[in-house]
Amino acid sequence: MGILNTQRVESFYNTFKGIDITFTKDMIQVTGLITEQVHLKCGSDFWPCVFFSTSFQGAKIVANIKSGLIDKLQKANNSISLRYCFKNPEDGTPLTFFVAGRVLGVAPYKNSNDVSLLSIQFTQRPPDDLIEIIGRVLDANVNSKKRKDEKILITNDSQRKLKLLSKETVAFIQEVPRRCILRELSFYNAKVVMLGVAKFIVDKETALRFDFDDPRESFLVKGKFVNSEEVAGKQEMIALSMDYDEPKIPMGYKIRINEYMNAVRAVEREPAVKQKTKGDKTAENPEENAEAEEESAK
Repeated sequence: MGILNTQRVESFYNTFKGIDITFTKDMIQVTGLITEQVHLKCGSDFWPCVFFSTSFQGAKIVANIKSGLIDKLQKANNSISLRYCFKNPEDGTPLTFFVAGRVLGVAPYKNSNDVSLLSIQFTQRPPDDLIEIIGRVLDANVNSKKRKDEKILITNDSQRKLKLLSKETVAFIQEVPRRCILRELSFYNAKVVMLGVAKFIVDKETALRFDFDDPRESFLVKGKFVNSEEVAGKQEMIALSMDYDEPKIPMGYKIRINEYMNAVRAVEREPAVKQKTKGDKTAENPEENAEAEEESAK
């Protein structure tokens, strides 16, 4: 793992250590969790389970207890291992690892006598892979609120860095597809240009499609056009601002926007970091600097 990746993992771990994510359908998709290949290991036996939530310190899982699991836990002093399995975003192969833990509590799941919710505390720091996968989601959630007013102007350069396949896309206005061009993006809204008459489009329910590359992903973001303005020199075209339906914004879309903004900020910080480093080296050798100044004065 490179230095930047190591720093990123450490930052994720220290910042989000105690925060859980719940494995909704959207979260399973964005993390690449392979639900059929996760299980609980107690002693030498394995039990299929469903991940309810996880953090860097523990997890909650749902498992059938009618197969002798409770007796096995008692014999093992509640010590278990959880097998995580995610789809590797680079090549699609399974990424698998175990995390050791202890079961702190068992409670009926939805009043069932057969299925229980197990609360587990990790007894070791989880692998960096888990920290990075979950950290990306948590970082995007936090930054989507901190940077909700920041806009990304869609240029050839920003399109490439966002890994957008094209500026041209489709807006489904009341389920009717209309071609448009992306002009601006943010976590919670967008601006597009299209042919049309504003009074027939503004305030209509809309879904905007985004196609990304590396890896190939498509998102349909729902919302509505809230206002319009004329496009200079093109009377038949209008620019439309769209506000997304916040609870329905796909997490994968938020991650794409967040990673672009993080990359841009990292580039902006580089000159300052280099200048500071240079200044620090000067401060570390005052005698050398004094001698250099005397030589320069001569």
